[in-house]
Amino acid sequence: MSASVGYNFGFMDEYAKKEIRRTVLKAVAIPGYQVPYSSREMPMGRGFGTGGLQLTLSLIGVGDNLKVIDQGSDDSVNAVNLRSFIEMTCPGIDTTTSVDEANLIQSRHRIPEKPLRDDQVIVMQVPYPDPLVIVEPSEDRRKIQHGEGNYSKLLVKLYEDIVQFDEITISHRYPTCINNHYVLDPSPIPRWDVPKMHQSRALILFGAGREKKIYAVPPYSKAEPLVFDDVPFRIEDFRDEHSVRRPCARCGCTSSFLDEFIDSENGEKVYQCSDSDWCDEQLAQQGEC
Repeated sequence: MSASVGYNFGFMDEYAKKEIRRTVLKAVAIPGYQVPYSSREMPMGRGFGTGGLQLTLSLIGVGDNLKVIDQGSDDSVNAVNLRSFIEMTCPGIDTTTSVDEANLIQSRHRIPEKPLRDDQVIVMQVPYPDPLVIVEPSEDRRKIQHGEGNYSKLLVKLYEDIVQFDEITISHRYPTCINNHYVLDPSPIPRWDVPKMHQSRALILFGAGREKKIYAVPPYSKAEPLVFDDVPFRIEDFRDEHSVRRPCARCGCTSSFLDEFIDSENGEKVYQCSDSDWCDEQLAQQGEC
């Protein structure tokens, strides 16, 4: 889609982008802290990634190479529409489906399988930024609890899970402690992706447009899932009934996060790499062998 004359570069006005950049600087300076900002109206519904989109449009510049993914896929409706909008309003940028080629990545609910570099920035779309919201309805009280590092209510909630189910049952949005203080909501990424934030070489930014919050995990930060000493954190293992790790049905990989599908022909479950770029790369490497 060609750039439309009449749009300011990055759609938003320069004052709005400047405010968001200043907010990002504060978020980087205080890892995990939710920095409020004046979220702008975007030409898409709240909940469709407006917070992440505002971050991307404020940071992107001519010559940047952008990758947009949704649940690991480059071809989903959300990813395609956001990519088209950014291309239309940001002439002079490039877009790619390759993690290696991108210096700016906008993602909904996944961190790429391939480790990110220190010259890359990943922007995560966030629906609900505060992990305390499930145990404390008052935002004023939540702010006090974050400031004091008081997460006792959240720990009680995790303990209740263990008592009832013998394990913590949170499958996504797992509360994660940054640099031994602030606990953040890492967006609805699976538990598989939570360890990737620890000592990440790339800057990780989180944008919640509806809640008007921006927060960050700077490079080489300590990011630890909230757990108990005697109940270790566990990621998804994708083992079958015989405790054998399932491979990707497309590329055969046994070291990636898998999505579950139902085969339309026989109705059986099929597992495939969630990260489409990773899956394509594994297939390409097999072809070279």
